[in-house]
Amino acid sequence: MSEACCGPAREPDRPAAGPVPITLGAGARGEAGAELRATLVPIPAQRFTMGTDDPRGYADDGEGPAHPVQVSAFAISPYAVTNAWFARFVDETGHVTTAERFGDSFVFAGLLPDDAPPTQAVAAAPWWRLVEGASWRAPEGPWSDLAGREEHPVVHVSWEDATAFCAWSGTRLPTEAEWEAAARGGLAGDHHYPWGDEREPGGVHRMNVFQGTFPGHDTGEDGFVGTCPVGSYPANGYGLHEVTGNVWEWCSDWFDPGWYGVSPTTDPTGPAGPTPAGAKVMRGGSYLCHDSYCWRYRVDARSSNTPDSTTGNLGFRVAG
Repeated sequence: MSEACCGPAREPDRPAAGPVPITLGAGARGEAGAELRATLVPIPAQRFTMGTDDPRGYADDGEGPAHPVQVSAFAISPYAVTNAWFARFVDETGHVTTAERFGDSFVFAGLLPDDAPPTQAVAAAPWWRLVEGASWRAPEGPWSDLAGREEHPVVHVSWEDATAFCAWSGTRLPTEAEWEAAARGGLAGDHHYPWGDEREPGGVHRMNVFQGTFPGHDTGEDGFVGTCPVGSYPANGYGLHEVTGNVWEWCSDWFDPGWYGVSPTTDPTGPAGPTPAGAKVMRGGSYLCHDSYCWRYRVDARSSNTPDSTTGNLGFRVAG
């Protein structure tokens, strides 16, 4: 995966500290889970073209070949899971996230305060810093908190954390095919964005991505630097907000860059087991994407990270 905007992975030989995540089931029948499931948006069964053959894309990500896929009807959240929702989950279950057990997580250097203590930079992408104390509760490190960010998407959550939330709420992560079908919003054709092929139709920003010169200066021309509250931009044709930009979103599938060449064309769920990359699919791009170096804020783009990795631009939405 590219470490430019997508986020670095945990070192594969670094053991996590503390207890392993527990299986959560009782909360799935609780009031909170029912409340969340009631918000899911129905997506009709459909046949669509998945992926892209655009030569500007990223061959290493396995974005092609573009291929027809049939998905059954399902439902999905109109928003990424917010800090407020994740807090309810933690309050009810006592779940300790992967980042909290490791004691650190990856934060974009441009969001760190000037007086932040020295942090370890990722060699291949020095704009990513491993910050002690960074977690979903403290997105930029122990000097930050969630005040005023209750409706921002939760970040610094691993695939393991996301699936634990799903077990509590009685939901699941969408498959990669479901995610793309929903993100396309019912538009015919192989457009790149949820609203069509023009990134800023009429000169109006439609998603939260990086403007300016990466990585040193984000002008915030779209109204935000870092994450934005869910629902800040207009919904697509199915009523989904921020499926591109803002935060990357975990999917259920294992990642294989060659998968599209062999994938089933009806309700694909990804490779049957862990692939050589040992990574899970993530979709949608984030507030760090810019087409000058990382044109992944598209409905047909894909990337990946290991299930225990956590970054300040990676969250999830749920399906049912």
